[in-house]
Amino acid sequence: MARRKSKAKKSAAVTTVVVMRLYVANSAPNSIKAIANLEAICKKHLAEGFKLEVIDVLEFPLRALADGILVTPSLSKLSPSPGTKIVGNLSDRSNVLFALGIKP
Repeated sequence: MARRKSKAKKSAAVTTVVVMRLYVANSAPNSIKAIANLEAICKKHLAEGFKLEVIDVLEFPLRALADGILVTPSLSKLSPSPGTKIVGNLSDRSNVLFALGIKP
């Protein structure tokens, strides 16, 4: 009886993708800051593990209202659960990381 060695398959590392939606008001100063701050956070802490949709509420006001957005800039984390919302220019990095579920 021949014995077969079972080869353990190398499993690829599972990456959790953070799905976010950022609502901005065209080129308002706080919206520009929020985009820059979020890009820096994503580059440093999420690398390729995120999806970001930026919505200009001046261009799509009904979508913003349907999503319950009354203030810009606003960031919504859609997944993984639980979802969260953050209002402001996202300059308080520790609060943004906490809301996104990222350990610094």
